[in-house]
Amino acid sequence: MRVARFVTAPATTLVLTAHGSRDPRSAANTRAIAGHLRRVAPEFTVRVAFCEHSTPGLDDVLDTVAARTDRTVVVPFLLASAYHARIDIPGVIARSGAAVQVAPTLGQDDRLVQVLGERLTAAGASRFDPELGVVVVAVGSSHAAANAQTARVAAPLSRGTRWAGVEVAFATQGPSVPEAVERLKARGATRLMIAPWFLAHGRITDGIAAYAARAGIAMAEPLGAHRLVAATVLDRVEAALAAGHAAA
Repeated sequence: MRVARFVTAPATTLVLTAHGSRDPRSAANTRAIAGHLRRVAPEFTVRVAFCEHSTPGLDDVLDTVAARTDRTVVVPFLLASAYHARIDIPGVIARSGAAVQVAPTLGQDDRLVQVLGERLTAAGASRFDPELGVVVVAVGSSHAAANAQTARVAAPLSRGTRWAGVEVAFATQGPSVPEAVERLKARGATRLMIAPWFLAHGRITDGIAAYAARAGIAMAEPLGAHRLVAATVLDRVEAALAAGHAAA
């Protein structure tokens, strides 16, 4: 659900801050979302920043925009409240001394779940297939609450389907993809599909795809530069602006 848009001063800057990756596909996807935001929300100046690996870094962007805008909103382009959202981004902001607002992470928003469903359909999944088991794969975190947040994707994704089940697995922490596959087989799934809960392709999704190819399991595309991803980002911005307006 979109909230009412707060049209602020023209000098309001959004800093779309992604994880960063050595794989250029990740940064390209972040920039594509930033381009979409510029088209649909021209009242904002949109900048892109990264926590690691890619450039520009968040610290460099904050140094350039803090003195030039009336308001800066850092928007974590992240699916879960894991290390970068809880520790890294707040630490960079604190060291910069910049007066900024921080938007919430994207989370398990219904629109993102809808995009995930669309990616599965495009890869050949039928919502009426009672023998299909879907493994939603996320990066994983040592922070249990972040993994629990991701696990909540399963229920809305399976709602209205006849699938044998949906299991959530993690590439780095927690239940693995092979473990999730075995659980789905035990539930009667004879066809399997992997749904990457990632914003873009990168080295981790390449590893998942390699496993899927070896196991003969189809794999859908990540969420990507979908308009509903951009809409979710914009709602997080508006939530931050609304909170700042209420506190003023």
